[in-house]
Amino acid sequence: MNEGGTGPAPWPMAWVSRPGTAMKVTINGVPHDLPAGASVARAVQQLTPAVAGVAVALNDEVVRRGAWESTTLAEDDRVEVLTAVQGG
Repeated sequence: MNEGGTGPAPWPMAWVSRPGTAMKVTINGVPHDLPAGASVARAVQQLTPAVAGVAVALNDEVVRRGAWESTTLAEDDRVEVLTAVQGG
């Protein structure tokens, strides 16, 4: 419905991004719901409490650790979180 309550909305409501709504992102191949505007740092926290030995790629581009907090995610982004494992 449109704002007047009659007829269909002028666009699919799923395309509307509103503050505080959830968005779907894929983290290491698994779908996750995160708040709209969530950062790369938030995605990392979904998988591991570690910060040392962690690397992140967003849509196949490496994100420097210093940019994790300021890099925001969007609907359908793909995040890969890699952790270093010691051993042989």
